Amino acid sequence: MVLRNTGLGLLLGAMAAVSGVHAAGPVGAEPGQVTGAHVAPASSPDPAKQVPGTVSVSNIDFKRGDGGAGRLILSFTGEGAAPDMRSQGNSVVINVANASLPANLQRPLNVSDFATPVDNIEARSSGGGTTLVLNTGGPFESMAYQTGKDYVVEIVPRAEVATAAKSSRAPAMGATTGMATTETKVYGGRPVTFNFQDVPVRTVLQLVAEESNLNIVAADTVQGNVTLRLINVPWDQALDIVLQAKGLDKRRSGNVVWVAPQAELAQHEQAREDARIAMSNRVELVTEYIQINYHNAGQIYTALTEAKGVGGSGGGGGGSGGGSGSNTDTGFLSPRGRLVADDRTNTLMVSDTPKKVAEMKELIAVIDRPVDQVVIEARVVVATESFSRELGARFGVSGTKDNVGFSGNLEANKENLNSVNDSSAATTITRGLMSNLAVANPAGAVALSILNAGYLLDIELSAMQTQGRGEVISNPRIVTSNQREAVIKQGQEVGYVTIQPATAGGVATPSVQFKEVVLEMKVTPTITNDGRVFLNLNVKKDEIEGFVKTGIGDVPQISTREVNTAVLVEDGQTVVVGGVYEFRDREDASKVPFLGDIPFLGNLFKKKGRQKEKAELLIFVTPKVLEVSQRNHRN
Repeated sequence: MVLRNTGLGLLLGAMAAVSGVHAAGPVGAEPGQVTGAHVAPASSPDPAKQVPGTVSVSNIDFKRGDGGAGRLILSFTGEGAAPDMRSQGNSVVINVANASLPANLQRPLNVSDFATPVDNIEARSSGGGTTLVLNTGGPFESMAYQTGKDYVVEIVPRAEVATAAKSSRAPAMGATTGMATTETKVYGGRPVTFNFQDVPVRTVLQLVAEESNLNIVAADTVQGNVTLRLINVPWDQALDIVLQAKGLDKRRSGNVVWVAPQAELAQHEQAREDARIAMSNRVELVTEYIQINYHNAGQIYTALTEAKGVGGSGGGGGGSGGGSGSNTDTGFLSPRGRLVADDRTNTLMVSDTPKKVAEMKELIAVIDRPVDQVVIEARVVVATESFSRELGARFGVSGTKDNVGFSGNLEANKENLNSVNDSSAATTITRGLMSNLAVANPAGAVALSILNAGYLLDIELSAMQTQGRGEVISNPRIVTSNQREAVIKQGQEVGYVTIQPATAGGVATPSVQFKEVVLEMKVTPTITNDGRVFLNLNVKKDEIEGFVKTGIGDVPQISTREVNTAVLVEDGQTVVVGGVYEFRDREDASKVPFLGDIPFLGNLFKKKGRQKEKAELLIFVTPKVLEVSQRNHRN
């Protein structure tokens, strides 16, 4: 059956002639808009003439809808209620003359917290009927529709209505067919007002066809009647309401809309899909040999066969892999397709329908392409500076007087006394230092000795100053492919002796262990889309500082410098990824108590030393991208 625009007057006239249908519309209605039309079979009672109070309100519910709209849902205990909605200034009044309102629902409702145009709702009984007043704030648009036992009123902000109408100039029903969407639908059809009481669904579809200028094809299984009351509802929304109420669905192709039960549409689409699969299963298979140039055939085979939905489920590679499918045609291969990888020739063999083989070749062409390479250059700079200064003195007085010797120690006194008492030898005075705070291995010294009349005076001043500057630069560099780890290492292994514990009844045995002392760089580069390089970097530099003596051998003392970081660097830019600065300043003083505190003279009984050491470690990294141009050898 095809429902087409044949004129509203002819349609309603034909319906009245057949079943006593009465249609009326107010003067001044817009062309093509059904306003206040009442359609009912002759056998159905007029709801307006029903006895008041036979239907009652069962529930009053208010919700927030899309775009800040307020939605009032008025539920009745049965069908036959005849609500009448009208606007009075900033209020919307709904009168239901033939429905009573229970006492528990006769109360005001404050709905301002819903942030809709409706501030509050007044529900009261009016005679034997019901009156609801929706007090609003700000400009709004109202629309209402009735389906079954529910009467729904929507109050939409006028700004939202204008925006929705502007953004939906295209037909409200999607151009694609067979696609269900969960997104919020924006209706942009012309508002209409329908009042149907037990009218055939096919008649409603005819009226919608008049309003939408669409060709509507209704299946023979579209049957039944519907009771609706729609006020200022877009025609496309009215169509969806009718379809939902009767369990129907639609599919659109161009200017033609097919309406049928949901189960029938699903069965039709399933049959069409089964026919397509059956046709693809009868297509002759073709075989292609795809040469892999820049990748590994086994790895590509694994990536394609491990993907969800791949037709080939068998495993293998190196000439023995393959797959024959029992899966559905939802992956890279059809259920009849096979994929084999030969590692010796680095070739993939694909057997499938021509369409699937072409798709597989296109996919492999994207995967099998050369990747850019990166040159990573690092510089590890260790700079040291040291300064040391020492000042010291030796002082001593020795001599004898009246068989009394004095010097810096008893041994010297004894020798001096023996020398004086020994008449057979010349008198000699032995040195006896009273303070010995000289600098070890001095760079320079000044000494003074005075010997007179059995007295010996010794004074020696020594000093040393050392300065040192050093710089060690290590420059490792390496080339690697994008997203491939590279390691470069240079150094030595230092051996040391360890003792293995003795077992029961045995003896301890020495063994030699080795420790790596190396300069090592590990890096994994990733080239970003904007040409920069993201580096996952680890740089380590070891040095032998010395050896620690033990009873079984010398153990190396190793100084380690290491940085482990991830950094984003511009192509060709040098950055400092790490650095350590050390500074030591030390002063030492050794002196004879009390004597060393005497001004000026105390320097003869004192030794001073000062040391300064500076050390700085800097690690520089410079990545450079080597772009590799792709050569396409395939036809």
